[in-house]
Amino acid sequence: MEPDSVPELTPADDVQQERKRPGVERIYENGNIAVSWEPKLCIHVGACFRNLPQAFKPLERPWVDVNSASPDAIAATVMLCPTGALHFERKDGGPQEAVPEETTIEERPNGPLFVRGRVKVRRQDGSVREETRVALCRCGQSANKPFCDGTHRRIGFRTVQPSEPAQRT
Repeated sequence: MEPDSVPELTPADDVQQERKRPGVERIYENGNIAVSWEPKLCIHVGACFRNLPQAFKPLERPWVDVNSASPDAIAATVMLCPTGALHFERKDGGPQEAVPEETTIEERPNGPLFVRGRVKVRRQDGSVREETRVALCRCGQSANKPFCDGTHRRIGFRTVQPSEPAQRT
């Protein structure tokens, strides 16, 4: 390939690559609450912007506005995030994120497993991640295994309905 024919990265391409790096996190804060967002875990379920659209605005930058709703409303909405991409820290003395007493696993139709509870993930590289909410890959194609990265949508992953007999190969 000729040097002139190599496509240049646009600023949008740089941003897309930046957001997928491990450990990249954004923090949106004021004197009452800090909301952290880890893009690599976000699969755009949309619970945040459907529940509190004045504070979570995916088409704007910055996309989280911690000044547009009460810390209680923001904290409650963050807890709806099934992937653990969003977390909060109260700075006003309000209640911090609680760990669910019971660990639950929810199969999502044609998608990941949503796990809530005290979750400790030991990765093959020896690293350990402790979380309260995760979305685990079920399609086997995630580039962020064991976490879901949304690839199931792109590849058309389908699950067998409980009423359908599983086919043996």
